[in-house]
Amino acid sequence: MARITLSCLPASWYCSVSLLSLGCAPRQRLLLLLLLFIISTLLIFGTNQRLLWGPQRQPGAHYNKYLSIAEAMEATDTLNPSLNYGIVVDCGSSGSRVFVYYWRPHNGNPHTLLDIRQMKDHEHKPVVKKIKPGISTLAKSPTQASNYLQPLLSFAAAHVPRIKHKETPLYILCTAGMRLLPESQQAAILEDLVSDVPLEFDFLFSSSHAEVISGKQEGVYAWIGINFVLGRFDHADDEDATVEVTTGSQNQQPISRRRTVGIMDMGGASLQIAYEVPSAITFNSPQEEEAGKSVLAEFNLGCDVDHTQHVYRVYVTTFLGFGGNMARQRYEDQLLNKTFAKNRFLTTQTGLTEDKPYLDPCLPAGLSDTVVRENRTLYLRGQGTWAECQRSVLPFLGLHNGTMSPGGVYQAPINFSNSEFYGFSEFYYCMEDVLRIGGQYDSEKYSRAATDYCATQWSTLKQRLDNQLFAQQADISRLKHQCFKSAWMYEVLHSGFRFPPDYPSLKTAQLVYDKEVQWTLGAILYKTRFLPLRDLQQETLRQNHPSWLRSSFLYNHHLFSLCILVVVLAILLYILRLRRIHQRESRQAEALSLLWVEEGDALLP
Repeated sequence: MARITLSCLPASWYCSVSLLSLGCAPRQRLLLLLLLFIISTLLIFGTNQRLLWGPQRQPGAHYNKYLSIAEAMEATDTLNPSLNYGIVVDCGSSGSRVFVYYWRPHNGNPHTLLDIRQMKDHEHKPVVKKIKPGISTLAKSPTQASNYLQPLLSFAAAHVPRIKHKETPLYILCTAGMRLLPESQQAAILEDLVSDVPLEFDFLFSSSHAEVISGKQEGVYAWIGINFVLGRFDHADDEDATVEVTTGSQNQQPISRRRTVGIMDMGGASLQIAYEVPSAITFNSPQEEEAGKSVLAEFNLGCDVDHTQHVYRVYVTTFLGFGGNMARQRYEDQLLNKTFAKNRFLTTQTGLTEDKPYLDPCLPAGLSDTVVRENRTLYLRGQGTWAECQRSVLPFLGLHNGTMSPGGVYQAPINFSNSEFYGFSEFYYCMEDVLRIGGQYDSEKYSRAATDYCATQWSTLKQRLDNQLFAQQADISRLKHQCFKSAWMYEVLHSGFRFPPDYPSLKTAQLVYDKEVQWTLGAILYKTRFLPLRDLQQETLRQNHPSWLRSSFLYNHHLFSLCILVVVLAILLYILRLRRIHQRESRQAEALSLLWVEEGDALLP
C-alpha cells in the first residue's frame, strides 16, 4: 500500500499517512488535517497571486516582430471592442490622402510605445483613399475646404466602428502645397475645416488637430515612422546594436538603447536626410548654434516627460533642387548657358547644330538628345564616361566649408562606425531599376556597374529594354538619365554627406517589411504619445484597491477553489470519524467475544 511520510513534522507527530487510512492518534490527526488545510490554502493563494500579479514572461523580441508582421497582414477585427482608432489626412501639393490606424490598449509599461498599425479591410488591403487636386487649389475659395475633404472623411467613417467615432482622433496635416500660400489663405482654409468638419463627423477633432506642418516636422515624422516599423524604439536584446545617448537633461547619465536608423530620401525635386545625433553637441560659434537649432529637433516619444528613455535628438533638413530631376535640370541649364556664352567668342558653334553636338559625359554613349529653353536649343551627344560625369556634377552640390548643409553653416556629425542608414526613392531606383543591385550598398560594386552602364551603346540599352532585362518600372526616361543620376547619387552620398567609400551599413529600399511606410504613421505616433497615460492611471487605481476588495471581486474562482478544498476535507473528516466509530465498535465486539470465550472456558469441566 502506498504511504506518505511527513518528515517535516515534530518528532512527537511522526506518523504514516496511507491513501486508505491515517495511522495517527485522534488529536494528532486533527492537528495534521488542520496543518494540511493551511498549507493547501497558502499554496493555492500564493500560486494565483504569482500567476496574476507577478511579472509575466514576455515573448522574445524576434517572436514579437514576426507575430506583429503576420498580424499586420490580416484584416483588422473591427468587432473587437478593445481596439482604438486614429485618422490622419495628408494634404499634399498634388492631392490628399486619408490613412486609418488602429492600436490595442497599452500594455502598462511606461517605457513602451503604443503599437499603432495601419488598418486593413476585409480584402487585406490598407485602408487609404486619395483625391486630387491638392487642397491648396482652394486658396481663393476656402469655404469649400470641408466639402473637399468630405469624401475622405466619409471613407474613414465607414471603416471605423460607429461606437468608436467620438474617441477617434482626427488629424488634418497639410504639407508642401499649403506652405507656399500666404498665411492668411492658410488660416482661412484651416478655419473652415475646424468649424465645419465637426458638424458632420463625430471624430475627436479640435483646432490643434488641423495645421500646416513644416518640412522639418515632416522629416521627423518620416524618421519616426521608419524606425517604429523597424522596431528601433523597442528595448534592445543582447544581439542588437546599441548607442550611448546623452540627453539635454542636467545630471542625466548617458543611457544605452537600441540604435536607430537614419533615412535619406531623394525625390524628383528635393533631397531629405534625417538621423539621430546621440551625443551632446558643441557649437563653435553663435552663428553655428543658431543654424543648428533650425535643423535639430529634440522630442520625447514617451508618455511621461520625466522619463528620458524615448528622448531623441534628430538632425533633419531638406535640400530643395537636389532631387534627381531638378539636379539634371540645373545641369542642363548651365550647359546651355555656358555653351551659348562660349560660342559668342568662338567660331566652332559646338552644340548649336545637330552635326556638331556637345559631348555630354553624363548621357549613355551614342545617345542624341536636345535641351530646349525658350527659343534656344542645345544639341547633345552621349559620351558615357562616368568618371568625367562625377566631376561635372560635383559643383552642383554647392559645398561650403566641405559640407552640403544649407549655406555651409552646420551639419550634425555622423558616427560612421556605429550607425545605419536607409536610402529611399532615387537611392533605390538608381541601384535597382537598371543596374539591378538594389539592397545593400557597396560603393565599389556600384561604381563598376554605373561605369559599365554609361559606356554601353544606346542602341544596346534600348534592345535590353525591349527584351525586358531591366526592372518593370524602367522606361526610356530612366535609361536616358540613369548615368547622370547614378553619378549624382554617388556624389551626394560621398562628397556631400561625406560617407566613407567603405561604409557598410547603407541599405536602399522601396518597402519596409513589404509595405510602404508613410510619414503619417510617425505623425500619429507623436500626436498620441500621451494616450498611454490613461491606461497607466487606470492600472494604478486598480492596484491601489484594498487587497480584500481585489480578492472579492476579481478572484472569486480562488475562493471557490478554497470552498471545494474545505468540502473535501470535511468529507474526509467525516469518513475518518465513521472509521473510528467502526474501529471502536469492532474492538468492543472483539472484547465481548473474548469475554464470552473466557466464560465458556471457565464453564468447561
